[in-house]
Amino acid sequence: MNGPVALDRRQVLAGGGALIVSFSIPDAFAQEHAAAGAPKPPGSLAKSPYLDAWIRIDADGITVFTGKAELGQGFKTAFQQIAAEELDVPFASLKVITADTLLTADEGYTAGSQSTQYSGTAIQNAAAQVRELLVVEAARRFNLPVENLRTQDGAVVAPDGQRLGYGELVAGDMLHVQAQPKSKLKNPATYKVMGQPVPRVDIPAKVTGGQAYVQDMRLPGMLHARIVRPPSYDAQLTECDTSAVEKLPGFVKVVRDGNFLAVVAQKEFQAIKAMKALSAAAKWKETPGLPKQDDLLRVLTSLKSDDTTIFQQSDPSAIGQRTIEATYTRPYQSHGSIGPSCAVAQLVGDAMTVWTHTQGVYPDREGIAEMLKVPLASVRLIHVEGSGCYGHNGADDAAADAALIARALPGAPVRVQWMREQEHAWEPFGPAMVTKLKASLDGNGRIVDWNFDVWTNTHSMRPGGAGSMLAAQHMAEPFAVPEPKPLPLPAGGGDRNAIPIYKFPNAHVVHHFIPSMPVRISAMRALGAYHNVFSIESFMNELAELAGADPVEFRLKHLEDKRGRDVIERAAKEFGWQNGQKAPPDRGYGFAFARYKSLAAYCAIASEVEVNRETGRPRLVRAVAAVDSGQVVNPDGLTNQIEGAIMQSMSWTLYEAVTFDDTRITSIDWQTYPILRFDAVPDKIDVHIINRPGLPFLGSGETGQGPAAASIANALANATGKRLRDLPLSRQKIKDAIDA
Repeated sequence: MNGPVALDRRQVLAGGGALIVSFSIPDAFAQEHAAAGAPKPPGSLAKSPYLDAWIRIDADGITVFTGKAELGQGFKTAFQQIAAEELDVPFASLKVITADTLLTADEGYTAGSQSTQYSGTAIQNAAAQVRELLVVEAARRFNLPVENLRTQDGAVVAPDGQRLGYGELVAGDMLHVQAQPKSKLKNPATYKVMGQPVPRVDIPAKVTGGQAYVQDMRLPGMLHARIVRPPSYDAQLTECDTSAVEKLPGFVKVVRDGNFLAVVAQKEFQAIKAMKALSAAAKWKETPGLPKQDDLLRVLTSLKSDDTTIFQQSDPSAIGQRTIEATYTRPYQSHGSIGPSCAVAQLVGDAMTVWTHTQGVYPDREGIAEMLKVPLASVRLIHVEGSGCYGHNGADDAAADAALIARALPGAPVRVQWMREQEHAWEPFGPAMVTKLKASLDGNGRIVDWNFDVWTNTHSMRPGGAGSMLAAQHMAEPFAVPEPKPLPLPAGGGDRNAIPIYKFPNAHVVHHFIPSMPVRISAMRALGAYHNVFSIESFMNELAELAGADPVEFRLKHLEDKRGRDVIERAAKEFGWQNGQKAPPDRGYGFAFARYKSLAAYCAIASEVEVNRETGRPRLVRAVAAVDSGQVVNPDGLTNQIEGAIMQSMSWTLYEAVTFDDTRITSIDWQTYPILRFDAVPDKIDVHIINRPGLPFLGSGETGQGPAAASIANALANATGKRLRDLPLSRQKIKDAIDA
């Protein structure tokens, strides 16, 4: 990994006429065009409309820029495919630069399965318009009509075979023009790169021990730091004698600011030993303040909530005859990142550079600048992948830690690595949730009345200000934690996917937003969709059973969305689902479906689960998924996303729950916070893709979590004859249900 590079726009332009836009285009452009009634450019071009914010061409090649952060989704490869296709250049000839506050557009957070939908769309349209500009310039030089020219392998080619390379054609600010609302995209029937299973560019380093993650960074003269976190949320540091720590080998500095306490050493293990000594020397005053974990249902539903009816539909002529009710719960859950959070920071002069695996370099930069009380322009954040993420884990906190420590050691790169128990105890957890459902069937076995209530906290406390970061909260002059707010629909937060995609004559959906946060929480992959889909799709099976109907046919009976029906039918067919089928002894079949956020990708999953009736141990034997995410860029990457969603959701659904007493988080390692192990990996996961060439990209990274959970739960109910509604569906809960 390289150190900081001083770079200004004049130096960039001196390299041959290419231009990198190293800032976000103000919203004034979008506002002006909206006010004028003009259509906006597609995707993220609407906020950063200049083509050279996305594509750079010079004599050395072509670089593609995205403000999104590669987290293991594989979009870096997909974006390279998109640009290569629209520019008519070889895939390997391109370079992709991801989120960097100096070089890339401000695309906010990489979250909500929106990277391809917004950034990929921007790159596709920008590349198409860049290609068109290059052809126009070549036509001028050849003195030929535009329609007589074609593009091939990074050049514009005349009918007589003359070629002008893209690097020869670019001059001055040629690409510094605003994107048009419409692009002349290539016909999908002619694609050579898009739609192909191109191997991911980020994998080789990860499987060969290369420099793949921020945890791997080693800069010249780099120092190592460790944090001494408080033992609990409200603990106050009352005493800390550092004299013994200062005598340890390799000791460099103790950094203290209020309750923020860290130690820096020359080598990593020296920093760990110093951290342990400093931890022993620190004295804290703790105050109990956590609720009773074994009564989470009562705690959540009794806290003050702001109640909003988010969906209401009424048809008095539709009258139910049979009614059932059910309550489902989800505990607080950890991201459980395999690699604890890490960051590297360096202060050179007045410029602070931070290498971080945050999902939002621009919002994180804002928080760090506020914490350090420095101008925004003096802080640069560069995204480097982290080992494990998908949500707001400790990445942003580690970045703030590193910046605060680096400020105390000007000139030296400082690497901060969290310890396992710190990651488990201090990261923001996925919020707990309670859902209550009630529905009625008419005489024909059709749902005519549907009621859904969800209680939960906010599902995002991501930075944008210093108060969202632990370091800033623990300083002597602490920054206040921002007021929690619900995320707006249609995407939503705790109410994401709470509005059913099925059609019912009468429906009533209420979001009970709870401002009070008993433990530290924020965004976890899929937000509220995971539990809401688990609840809805579990309840659909309970209603199908009440109606005496097949679960797949029951869903189709209530679904009008053609693409949704296609996905359900494809998953059922590939699984071999048959009406009235019986699973083998001690096994069960389950099915579930959802459209993520009701506006992104469709996913249906059929599962076969095995249960050991003596021990209660469940095992997902096989899963068959069908997915429609619009036009497919890389089918292998999409398959990988759905496979990963099923595996992650399986772990959440069967194993994971944060535990705590009245003062401290107690699930601080892999024993107290168990996750999916290799011996529980399914025998087989099949993913079937319904490609929609020419249609918009639909986010798919989080479409599988909810259906996977409900599919497993439904298969467990089918195998045991017992319905479990409280996550996780652990071995002990299954055993207790069987014994009961």
